[in-house]
Parts: sequence; structure tokens; C-alpha cells
Amino acid sequence: MKKIFIGSDKSGFVLKEAIKGYLIENDFHVDDIGTVDENNALPFFEVAKKGSQLIQNKVFERGILICGTGMGMSMVANKHEGVYAAACESVYAAEKCRAINDANVLCMGGWIIAPIMGIEMTKVFLNTAFTQNLEDWRARNLEKARIIVREIEKDSFHRER
Repeated sequence: MKKIFIGSDKSGFVLKEAIKGYLIENDFHVDDIGTVDENNALPFFEVAKKGSQLIQNKVFERGILICGTGMGMSMVANKHEGVYAAACESVYAAEKCRAINDANVLCMGGWIIAPIMGIEMTKVFLNTAFTQNLEDWRARNLEKARIIVREIEKDSFHRER
């Protein structure tokens, strides 16, 4: 996959710019959904909503959202059906959010993660497939779990109120 969106609030701006630079240098089509100017920062909830809608509308399959801790972006993104955002603080977590949970949005914290670590996390997030490098029995269980989780999600988003 060579197409991705990236977005941040003020707290994630420096990390976003570093990761964006890496992606562009490696021939990715990158849609920067904001913040594009540190002095005119967008709030995390606006950026997360915009990115989530890009996933929902199938404009992008994956994205990266960065705020101070990654948690605010993750919380807002996960309010959108079909968005599976994971707030990660390590390369290991970024790999497992894809391999085990099939996450489609990587959330990181600009107050927590240095640019070099964020780039490594991005690499593994983009290069790991669902169930990659897992035992056959675990992969089969996760395939079943993914179906059940999608059903839970559907019930949650479409229930009568």
C-alpha cells in the first residue's frame, strides 16, 4: 500500500512532519489532513473525524493520527464504524495492532514518541498484514474473532435507540 493519510493536532505536529517526510521520501502518496501549520492548529477531534471519514468512504485503507498521547485521536476515530484505531507506544504494539487486531489507523503520541521511533512504528504498521507471522491455529481464531467483532460493531452502530 503506497497511499495513506496523516494528521495531527499541535501536540503531534513535529512527529507528524517527521513521519510524513519519511513517507514522501519512500514514494507514498500522503494526504496531510492537518495540522499543516503549528500556529493554526486543528483540534484532535476534528482531525480524527476527518481521517475516520476517509476510511469510511474508502478513500484510504489506512491512516496515521497523532496527538499528545495518541489516546484522544484513537477514542474519536473509534467512534466511527469501520475504523479500528490503535494507540501504540512501541514498534511491537504497532506490529501487533495489525497482525492481531487488523487496525487500520495507527495513533501515536507526540509527547511520548520520538521521530525515529515513530518512523519505525509506521514502517511496521504499513508492512504487517492481518495474522502475519502467527501460528495457523491463532490465525484461524483471529479470522473468526474478526467476524464476531464486526457483528458486535454492526449491532452497536445500528441498534434502535
